[in-house]
Amino acid sequence: MDSVYKVIELVGSSTESWEKAAAKAVETASQTLRDVRVAEVVELDMLLDGGKIIAYRAKVKVSFKYEG
Repeated sequence: MDSVYKVIELVGSSTESWEKAAAKAVETASQTLRDVRVAEVVELDMLLDGGKIIAYRAKVKVSFKYEG
């Protein structure tokens, strides 16, 4: 069956790790989007304060089935 998927970019954050930041983005997206299929981490960065890491951030592309 032919399908169309829409891709959006999200940024998740965590005080613990990049993995948890990415997981948070996908988890949150899955609460409001139907049929989330693929997530791709495209960028990782950190939020700093006084030279100390206060948060890990993951930019994630999430695709879900488009039902126009």
